Amino acid sequence: MRVGMMTREYPPEVYGGAGVHVTELTRFLRQLDGVDVDVHCMGQPRTEDNVYVHGVDPALEDANGALKTLSTGLRMAHAATGLDVVHSHTWYSGLGGHLAGTLHGIPHVATAHSLEPHRPWKREQLGGGYDVSSWSEQNAMEHADALIAVSAGMKVAIVDAYPRIDADKIHVVLNGIDTQLWSPVETFGAGSYLSTLGIDPDRPIVAFVGRITRQKGVEHLIAAAADFDEDVQLVLCAGAPDTPEIAARTATAVEKLQQQRSGVVWVQEHLSGEHIR
Repeated sequence: MRVGMMTREYPPEVYGGAGVHVTELTRFLRQLDGVDVDVHCMGQPRTEDNVYVHGVDPALEDANGALKTLSTGLRMAHAATGLDVVHSHTWYSGLGGHLAGTLHGIPHVATAHSLEPHRPWKREQLGGGYDVSSWSEQNAMEHADALIAVSAGMKVAIVDAYPRIDADKIHVVLNGIDTQLWSPVETFGAGSYLSTLGIDPDRPIVAFVGRITRQKGVEHLIAAAADFDEDVQLVLCAGAPDTPEIAARTATAVEKLQQQRSGVVWVQEHLSGEHIR
């Protein structure tokens, strides 16, 4: 069986949970006998075998971001030949998955990581493109042959957002953890990343790892940290802000908190899995 994995993110360009999900799912599927996986993604060129990068239509380089993404989806659908099933992730590749399934007569499976109707603040980032991205997601979800929800709560959210979808078509597959990679290690060993950040090993740590978006609630965490016990340290591994406005608000909030208490560390660059572990 040949699977076509459609995604915006794929190494080395992974900035969110959906990208991590696709990366690990692809890695494990390729270990199964009789399963081949083609990855159709966006962004910079890749050298990995069976990974195909699709760019924006040059005529749309100055267009709204949502339209640019949809043009990439058309290229994905055109290139997705010789597949037995196509699997799309997020609205970014939903159109490509839907059209590939329709064009080539193969099943389209879509995984829901988050839902556009539940993220209305994205209008700040995309303007009218938010309505376009919402349409693209709805189209992909409602016409998919099967849907995967990454939690029971996400299944409920899908039915809430798209009541025309038959709940029996939605399968809950929980995100997993590779215990060969993610297992307890000595936190403050020689040369550990926390040590280089100046974190006190004798004080408790509250840590956040993720993007700076409204959905993640980073601003609420920073506000709440003002009321933490004085011994508690806050380590924010937070970057890739959705908009310049939320980036500025976060910077102001962190600076204010650092003036109020010690042990507030903000790491803005993208961290490797080794550093996070």
